[in-house]
Amino acid sequence: MSSPGSMASGAAGSAEGPGDATRAPEQALFPPAFSVSEIKNKQRRHFMFLRWKQQQRKEKLANKKKRRKEREALGDEAPPKPVPKTIENQRVYDETTVDPNDEEVAFDESTDEFAPYFNRQTVPKILITTSDRPRGRTVRFCEQLSTIIPNSHVYYRRGLALKRIIPQCISRDFTDLIVINEDRKIPNGLVLSHLPDGPTAHFRMSSVRLRKEIKRKGKEPTKHQPEVILNNFTTRLGHSIGRMFACLFPHDPQFIGRQVATFHNQRDYIFFRFHRYIFRSEKKVGIQELGPRFTLKLRSLQKGTFDSKFGEYEWIHKHREMDTSRRKFHL
Repeated sequence: MSSPGSMASGAAGSAEGPGDATRAPEQALFPPAFSVSEIKNKQRRHFMFLRWKQQQRKEKLANKKKRRKEREALGDEAPPKPVPKTIENQRVYDETTVDPNDEEVAFDESTDEFAPYFNRQTVPKILITTSDRPRGRTVRFCEQLSTIIPNSHVYYRRGLALKRIIPQCISRDFTDLIVINEDRKIPNGLVLSHLPDGPTAHFRMSSVRLRKEIKRKGKEPTKHQPEVILNNFTTRLGHSIGRMFACLFPHDPQFIGRQVATFHNQRDYIFFRFHRYIFRSEKKVGIQELGPRFTLKLRSLQKGTFDSKFGEYEWIHKHREMDTSRRKFHL
């Protein structure tokens, strides 16, 4: 199979006019001794590159058909299909990967800060606020977020520091504090603090889409308590983050509402989606996104409540030290 750096037409070096391109033979020849980058004419160079891409697709399709015929001819004796290599299945093993049957992990989770919620001793009550002087897009995002999370309340900062807000939240029996930060009128950060003893997570937020910006969206979400899906949080750090998200929603979802909130972790990016589903048959289900949607990237995890000066950090994302391999993930 030839490469784009070693392709050219046999007539590319000669002086041909633009009209000769339409009379070129269907089977292009790309001798390895000539590079397409040496073609001076931009239109001719672009045309030859498209011809090469077309030839690559034809060869790939022909090889696929050939392998299919061989498998049909061998029948049951055909070898198993090779598993394609992806970044996920080539992931570097993490020593902190959680075993569901590990007694030590079960003991730690039964005594951590989230244990009262999972033991049904507390009912989630969420305060959602913003940075100072939020713009319209951030305000609308907070309002739509409050319709997803039951028993959540939106309040505006009015210049108050978080250190003053947290004691007021604790005195009013709030269990979590969500702060939406913005930059240039666009939401770009999320601080999630579990009350009263922490921890506090700081996320970078991106790809925010409000309901009106989502194509083929469904009707407004109802007030039913949604189901929660936490997907692919496999390490000890990932378990802590997943349990933080779980604490935002009540214990018993109302299945009659057919609404589900999904936190999907893939390559340390957490994708949030909110859907309504319907069972069309015993095997088929239809889903409809309700919005909003956004993507989170963990920046730090701090012990206790928010304290930017004297807080003790459990984990901090250090770009130069931690991003040395594309196959190394932390959640």
